[in-house]
Amino acid sequence: MAFISIFLDALPTTVCRKIVLMLCSLMMSLYLLYYLTDLCHTMSSPVRSSEEESNLAGDFGEWQALRRKRLLHKLQMQGYLNGELPEKYFRELRLQLQPANVKQQERISRSLAANPPSTLSFSEDGVRKLPQAIIIGVKKGGTRALLEFVRVHPDIRAVGEEPHFFDRHYEKGLRWYRNLMPKTLDGQVTMEKTPSYFVTKESAARIYAMSKDAKLILVVRDPVTRAISDYTQTLSKKPDIPSFESLTFKNRTTGLIDTSWSAIQIGIYAKHLENWLQYFPMRQILFVSGERLISDPAGELSRVQDFLALKRIITDKHFYFNQTKGFPCLKKPEGSSKPHCLGKTKGRTHPNIDPEIVQRLRDFYRPFNMKFYQMTGQNFGWD
Repeated sequence: MAFISIFLDALPTTVCRKIVLMLCSLMMSLYLLYYLTDLCHTMSSPVRSSEEESNLAGDFGEWQALRRKRLLHKLQMQGYLNGELPEKYFRELRLQLQPANVKQQERISRSLAANPPSTLSFSEDGVRKLPQAIIIGVKKGGTRALLEFVRVHPDIRAVGEEPHFFDRHYEKGLRWYRNLMPKTLDGQVTMEKTPSYFVTKESAARIYAMSKDAKLILVVRDPVTRAISDYTQTLSKKPDIPSFESLTFKNRTTGLIDTSWSAIQIGIYAKHLENWLQYFPMRQILFVSGERLISDPAGELSRVQDFLALKRIITDKHFYFNQTKGFPCLKKPEGSSKPHCLGKTKGRTHPNIDPEIVQRLRDFYRPFNMKFYQMTGQNFGWD
């Protein structure tokens, strides 16, 4: 202290004052810094309910589960389609993908709960979406076969049952309709089929109101054969219905066709298509040949996959022809390793119809068919 006193006495008074001032400023700054640091430590953290914390802590686990699910789904579909990966491989893979250190995962989850990211909204099973693609018709044209075939593709998720939303249940609303859809992951296409949409006038406007970008698929078949198939289905349920001939003609003598009978009316494709073209451009409608779906299913499925902007995965190797039923069958349908053909209700034996009646029906449909060919730019070869 004596040394400091001698040192200060030796300095001019103005210099001493400046040194003392600087020391005081430094002391005050250090004190203020200490005070603020202590204040931060004693402040309470934001209040978060236990439910919110639990949800946030689970996000990381859900994210990991989603990654595992996507990887397994992709590998399973590749193995399923190529026939190369046995089930044993998947069991081993699932074990490998299990969290190796549960305590470490819990620590990370707690860290996420304390510092949650702003956009964590993962779901292990995907989300339900309104359909991007709809098979709108036609009844007895091959819609069930197309749906079964197209579901082989890993990027297509489809409703099994016909929703009939746009023709029977529209008043239930889009939320009800969406809840019928299967859950999908990113990049997958949601699809449904209801063949009666094509002949229901209100359906086109209603689908357009839901999505003006919806892709529509129409499976068409020789209208004469289709009408006979339609009658055969009804006959199997109601054996006492009138004969095909009596239902076809308003007056057998004059040969006037009864277009009010639904089996006949559905086959006037050009008339129904005009209604749809008021809402959707031709580029959003794919016309699938019911006949080629039987003779060359892989070829028609290639067109469907292209239309939906999907990779061509379904090929010839997925089909074999069942001589008994007269239909192609899947070697490996979705979710199974066994061959699969359509149910017993498909491929029924048609009753014998008088050839004269068949010819009169062909004459009746010919001008409508020609107009349909012109509208679609395709010749389906029905005449």
